[in-house]
Amino acid sequence: MEIQSAFNSGIQGLQKATEVADQAAADIVAQTGATREVDVVSQAAVSSEQKIPSLNQSIVDLKVAEHQAKASTEIIKTADDSLGTLLDVTA
Repeated sequence: MEIQSAFNSGIQGLQKATEVADQAAADIVAQTGATREVDVVSQAAVSSEQKIPSLNQSIVDLKVAEHQAKASTEIIKTADDSLGTLLDVTA
């Protein structure tokens, strides 16, 4: 595995984690915003009509994105350490 591909994998992982976190945050806002604006009587009808993801799933997705970002950061750190070691050995 090349050092460059390890860096790329880490960066791609961070980008994906950011996308997932952004979507989860938007879903949480949509879910909590919708429940405030709807009457208690018509809340069940709106929930069945709209395709709003569940709040629990959005929170889980946000936590998964956090772990993915941490793992991607570790990949970048490891690639950086490996590059530093290679430079030290060749110097």
